[in-house]
Amino acid sequence: MTRVISNSDDLAAFCARAATEAFVTIDTEFIRDRTYWPNLCLAQLAFADEAACIDTLAKGMDLAPLYQLLANESVLKVFHAARQDLEIFFHRMGEVPHPIFDTQVAAMVCGFGDQVGYETLVNRLTGERLDKTSRFTDWSKRPLTPRQLKYAIDDVVHLTGAYLALKKKLEANGRAHWLEEEMAVLTASGTYALHPEQAWRRLKTRGGKPAFLAVLREVAAWRETEAQSRDIPRNRLIRDDSVLDIAANAPGTREDLGRIRGLSRGIVDGAMGQAILDAVARGKAVRPEDRPQLEKRAPIPPGLGPLTDLLKVLLKKNCEENDVASRLVASSDDLERIAADDHADVPALRGWRRELFGEAALALKHGRMALAVERGRVRLLELEEAE
Repeated sequence: MTRVISNSDDLAAFCARAATEAFVTIDTEFIRDRTYWPNLCLAQLAFADEAACIDTLAKGMDLAPLYQLLANESVLKVFHAARQDLEIFFHRMGEVPHPIFDTQVAAMVCGFGDQVGYETLVNRLTGERLDKTSRFTDWSKRPLTPRQLKYAIDDVVHLTGAYLALKKKLEANGRAHWLEEEMAVLTASGTYALHPEQAWRRLKTRGGKPAFLAVLREVAAWRETEAQSRDIPRNRLIRDDSVLDIAANAPGTREDLGRIRGLSRGIVDGAMGQAILDAVARGKAVRPEDRPQLEKRAPIPPGLGPLTDLLKVLLKKNCEENDVASRLVASSDDLERIAADDHADVPALRGWRRELFGEAALALKHGRMALAVERGRVRLLELEEAE
């Protein structure tokens, strides 16, 4: 039977034992469809010969011991696809759990493909087959069923085997420092910090004059702050399309606001309507020199399509030969930017990615190397002279 911890004393004792271990495996179950902040419903931990589900919704439960464990630098925290879990803990703890090991990223470094699923990874590394039928159940309802609990605990129990196998592979291929670079990004607080004044950047705008963007910034910031305070999804408060329409039309009165699609009379005539008008007014009042602007990237010169295609072939070749997921090295956009600019600010031209691909990409671009096919396989040939 799966052990469930539902009181603070048991949790404190469990976490104290975990704190003596070199690593623990962790997973969470949460619901987010009706709230702005993820609602943490269950946390699962395993270490040594112990494993338990922590009922985070249990009455009177104090999660401080768990947070202390997550911040303990002497214990490695092992996750799979950690970003959402880390976001939850960052919001609750005010800091990102550290140090961490993400088996999904490690699998990409070790050649298991782009964003390999947990079930597939565990099967390939340990031979175990997981029952994932409880994945989309309602984790907020109590009591949890035995099947839900088994599904939850299996995730962390089998994560131990996956971690140890990947750790061994990283030691063998000498790529541990590759993973460290990726973990540094995942554990940076800036990765999860939410700044309402930057919320407008998430909205899909096809250009826009600075005056429009100034209003958009204020309205989007108001919506973000309001959604956070009410703990409801931002689109449930006001949809993105309506925010963009408000910025485009910059209404000055409730009558003008009432013409915006998607706004009910209750919103227009109530306190929210006035708050929106106030945000619009703030945006209009921004001085021209202080208005935001979209980042202007140099346009990709015409005629670079064939070169970009060659870079794609080179990327795939080098990644297959080095047993690493190509998505981890460069995106299609990165390749276009490299084709246009030798000094493009892209990850593929920095660190281990440059060693693996970037240097060869620049050599191919400038005719110092060429791609050839020999016996059905693509080869990279070094040329004596660049034309």
